Amino acid sequence: MKPHGALLCLVLPALAATLSCCADAPQDPGYAQFRQLPDWRGYWVSAVNDIDISGYPVAGTAGFNLQLIGFQPGVPWKEGHVAAAQAGMARLFPKGDDQRKGTGWGYPLMMELVPPTQFLITPEETLIINSYRDTRHVHTDGRAHPPEEDRWPTPWGDSIGHWEGDTLVIDTVSVQQPNVILISNFLDGVADPPRFGMPPLSDKAHYVERLRRTGADSMELTMTIEDPQTLARPWVVKLAYKRAAGMDRMFHEAFQNDRSVPDGSSATIAPAGK
Repeated sequence: MKPHGALLCLVLPALAATLSCCADAPQDPGYAQFRQLPDWRGYWVSAVNDIDISGYPVAGTAGFNLQLIGFQPGVPWKEGHVAAAQAGMARLFPKGDDQRKGTGWGYPLMMELVPPTQFLITPEETLIINSYRDTRHVHTDGRAHPPEEDRWPTPWGDSIGHWEGDTLVIDTVSVQQPNVILISNFLDGVADPPRFGMPPLSDKAHYVERLRRTGADSMELTMTIEDPQTLARPWVVKLAYKRAAGMDRMFHEAFQNDRSVPDGSSATIAPAGK
């Protein structure tokens, strides 16, 4: 036998044994679960906005369903709640509060998807991340919320979820309200009363969301909010999203050039260099 023939006699059985071993190795059960999950790759923004090349809304085109603009009609507030919240608007703009915008919008306002947003899906958890550094962890591994005595309100709350076909159902509690109150500096002008962010719900509010793809470049979200302290009945909010065309990476906004500052119950622009 020629030398290379002897070498093949040694290599082929070893290779066959290796392949057999790999074929018999148990597969991670998560692999099959991954294959059943929907494809939400890419970056998503609110479908009601006109988006420029940056992925952000063109000035004056942003629309909101959750953000309250002078207390939009149709929200089932309890009697007297709106008047009390309006009377307390001065406290919504404490000195230095504008600097908190760099920490994100918080929930539920982040789900307006005004800044570009990404969904990272695994069988155990879905992460929702936007360019303002908001991050939601939606646990889909079957866990329950921690007992009430073991949790506390945070800007993004505690979220658990499950899949119903291609629909992600999310249950969220312990949301800190109000969180970042902001003047939308990409909108034209400043409203009177001012545009501000978080709806004045309490930290006892309970949120249920149903999120799903509706087309190759479209998604929809239905959010139902119940709050025994502020709402007379459930508040149902419907949001629509579209794929942000032309984006191939996430740029996180650091607000280094943001000079908007609070001025009483409205906003102004600080002089350069201040």
